[in-house]
Order: sequence, then C-alpha cells, then structure tokens
Amino acid sequence: MINYIWGFFLVFGIIYAGFCGNIEVVTESAIKAAQDAVLLSLNLLGMMCLWLGLMNIAKQAGMIRFLAKNLKPLLRLIFPSIPANHPALGAIVMTISANMLGLGNAATPLGIKAMQQLQTLNKEKKKATPAMCTFLVLCTTGTTLVPMTIIALRSAMGAATPTDIVGCVLMVSCIATIAGLGMDFLCRKILRLR
Repeated sequence: MINYIWGFFLVFGIIYAGFCGNIEVVTESAIKAAQDAVLLSLNLLGMMCLWLGLMNIAKQAGMIRFLAKNLKPLLRLIFPSIPANHPALGAIVMTISANMLGLGNAATPLGIKAMQQLQTLNKEKKKATPAMCTFLVLCTTGTTLVPMTIIALRSAMGAATPTDIVGCVLMVSCIATIAGLGMDFLCRKILRLR
C-alpha cells in the first residue's frame, strides 16, 4: 500500500509542477537528490566498514565467546529455554553488540543468523518460540550506547555537534528495553510460557 501512496505523491507532484510551469524544478530536484543520496551513502559506508570490521575482528579474536560467557547469567535469565552452550547465544551477543553501537544495518544480518540458530531449537517450525519473541523485543528496543549511524548522518548533514543526541538516545533506548523486557516477562508469566 505504501508503494501506491508514494507513487501517487510522485506522479501528482510531477503533474502539478507541469501545470504550474515549474517542470524544470522537478528535474533539478531529482538530480540534486540523487547526488545527495550518493554522497550520504559514501559517508555512511566508511563508518559501516569500520565497525563491521571491528565486529569481525572481535569475533575472530574470541571476544564474542568471552562476552557470551560473561553475559551467560544475564542471558540465562532472559532466555531460559536456550541450552547453555548453544550457538544462538553467541549470535544473540553479536546482535546486541551491533545494536549497542547503533549499527542497525549490521545488526540485521546478525539478527537473522541468531533467529536461524533459535529456529534449530524450535519444535513447532511455523510458530515462534518465547525465546524468539524475547529476542525480537531486544532487537526492536535495542539499547544503544553509541548511535553511530545517527551520528554519521548528522555529521554528513553538517551538524555542528553531531554527538549531542547521545544522552537522549541512551536514556530512551534503555527505558524502551526495560519496558519491552518487562512486558515480555509479564506475558510469559500470564501465558505460562517458558
């Protein structure tokens, strides 16, 4: 449906510009928007390469296993149905790490990998397990310590102080994560799910 709405806006805008005699504004805007999109993509590419590279180095160096081991008590509390040494825990830690760094684009493939690992524990393949739902809550609310993507976007757009939103983002994401996990816990208790 959203495609139809955007398509309508696009066609209506071009027709309206043609009737008003400003069709050249549409052409100039389209060219400028395309140039801005390429420049913005290049600015974000460097930041994404840096953090994805660091995440890969951390994985190769065993830091993800180390984090998973040290976060095991917390992860066992949040995900009681996942066996202690299951690969899903490492994938969950990597996804949470990417979210904490504000790398939503990097967290997406990691989250898919974690869901695939969680699916191996699922007895009913067409129905999400409570662990999958909890993981989805964690990914959606995603506590963000350093919102790198937003900082990079603000920097690329010429903000004088691109990092001045860090405190607000941290506070809001922590509150959202706590509220989401609290509701998940209550739903589990009410529905008696494990």
